[in-house]
Amino acid sequence: MKDILVHIDDSPRAAVRLAIALDLTKRHGGRLTGLFARVESHRPSAVSHQASPALAAARAACEANFRARAAEAGVAARWWQLSHGEPGHVLSETMFCARFADLVVMGQPEPGNRAVPSRLVEHVILHCGRPVLVIPHAGSFATVGERVAIAWNAGREAVRALNDAKPLLRRAQSVTVLSLYTQPPQGASSLFEVPQVDVLDHLAIDGIVAKGERLAGEDIGKMDMLLSRLCDLGADLVVMGAQGAAGLTLKRGRGTRFVLEQMTVPVLMSN
Repeated sequence: MKDILVHIDDSPRAAVRLAIALDLTKRHGGRLTGLFARVESHRPSAVSHQASPALAAARAACEANFRARAAEAGVAARWWQLSHGEPGHVLSETMFCARFADLVVMGQPEPGNRAVPSRLVEHVILHCGRPVLVIPHAGSFATVGERVAIAWNAGREAVRALNDAKPLLRRAQSVTVLSLYTQPPQGASSLFEVPQVDVLDHLAIDGIVAKGERLAGEDIGKMDMLLSRLCDLGADLVVMGAQGAAGLTLKRGRGTRFVLEQMTVPVLMSN
């Protein structure tokens, strides 16, 4: 996890994202890229695909702060910025830039925030092909990745998230796998013999010692249980797959959207 990208805008929560991204980059001995991307508030400038003086000033101030914070932390850094703030451009180009990083750090969608497209985070998660670490829009986080919980249902997205998170899992103090899928009843007959797969055994081969728990419940009720258990565990990071290949509005993506809306700790998502 040597190449990390953090989404930057001029909102107050950008400072929280930047602090977490700097810490992760320093821990992994990598490089941090700050990407300035926000919606243009001056409509004529958005229509003409040009940055207004206000957007240009905000961009310059954010760049100066980013470079100063990176220098203070002793982290190798570079700066990227979008040429203008037309909403479609922000949506597509942020996703595209995210493809050139090992990890992308973004903020949880905030109700009423017009600085970014409302579905920016979802769009990046579903289409960039990289893991996205989403930071809640409230609260402070002294640590990220010391006490990790994995939401596991053995699906393709969960497998991808598990593999993407391994550099973080290897450094974690504790890892708990919360199983969200239902196994066949003990003794149930089958036409075929099935290998005894075990995610804890798979992690152990990578030197990751984890414990497992099973959560009962269905659909959104299961997501409620997941969020409740995270609080009990004192987790400072959740790893989970993001479902909804054609958009999180699909039925199979309800749990993903629910977590994005209700999350209180950082969540690493992969699709």
